[in-house]
Amino acid sequence: MKLNKTLLSVATAASVLALVVPSVAEDVTIGFIGGFTGPIESLTPPIFAGAELAVKEVNEQGGILGGTLTLVSADGACDATTAAAAADKVINSDKATAIVGALCTGETIGAFNGSGLSGNVVFISPASSAPTLTTLDDNDLVYRTTPSDALQGVKMAKLLIDKGITDIAITYVNNDYGKGLADALSAAYTADGGTVAASVAHEDGKADYRAELGNLTASQNLVILAYANSSGNTILRQAVESGNFTTYVGGDGMVGDDLLKGIDAASVEGMIATRAGAPQGTATDLYTKLATDAGNDPNSTYAPQAYDAAFLLALAIEKNGSGSRDGLSAALREVASAPGEKIMPGEWSKAVEPDQGRYRYRL
Repeated sequence: MKLNKTLLSVATAASVLALVVPSVAEDVTIGFIGGFTGPIESLTPPIFAGAELAVKEVNEQGGILGGTLTLVSADGACDATTAAAAADKVINSDKATAIVGALCTGETIGAFNGSGLSGNVVFISPASSAPTLTTLDDNDLVYRTTPSDALQGVKMAKLLIDKGITDIAITYVNNDYGKGLADALSAAYTADGGTVAASVAHEDGKADYRAELGNLTASQNLVILAYANSSGNTILRQAVESGNFTTYVGGDGMVGDDLLKGIDAASVEGMIATRAGAPQGTATDLYTKLATDAGNDPNSTYAPQAYDAAFLLALAIEKNGSGSRDGLSAALREVASAPGEKIMPGEWSKAVEPDQGRYRYRL
């Protein structure tokens, strides 16, 4: 059975491990691939800032392998072909040891299949949530710090039923993310007693979705599984203009600053959206303070997961004892798995402090 390789956050996983201490200081580069342009361009900069924050903390708290950790980036545009070119740059030109990213699921798969697999490069995506990533033939190299949409669909279904919404119409972007989340939502929602009155795929990037919306009027409760900077905004705006819907629901891809561009906010008041998060507690509070002090918005979608991804990679590289890609996947599993002690956000120096001849990894 294929392992669902979703890594836990810095607040919940734990490990205590021995370290092979490098004899010579070594600088290390990791990469970030994400949609700086394209349908999630408003979501990507804060996600990148989350990864940057983790790298900054590593360097301020003693560095990695006795040297400096560097983060380089490339635009994957939420597109498999563009992401393959981005991966070629980061992996083969910039010589990154590992990758934070990509963000869209198709983007991650395109980047990994492009240069990741042949280069033996570990990827940790903070945002690729489609269930298809679980079964990717990846030689144990691709991970994520966000839950699968198999879970998001279940949670969204329960939320809607709990709010008394007993029928919905769904439109989803026609890719791994949209179809995966739509399928998970439909299955869970009907199992909970709800009715999916219509489910219609749409192609991203069109100027007019009125034909698709015309096929969704069997319910006044419209679920849009798409991207804030692209079809999500257009469909929401045209749905409001049609007057056929009273309740609007979105997934994580809809949570962006540009979603309401050209839309009167009052017309979608009470809109429901779901996204990955962590329970309130010490770790969440610490991350919130760290992000706020750095000038970042701690509530940005997938920024905490990007922080986790970069921090995990740094720990795995330190555990592996070099900037080599060989052995990094095994080291990652060790630092992200029990047994061990918890380490909180901002505690890089504590995570790798000497302890009776050992180095401790507590994640």
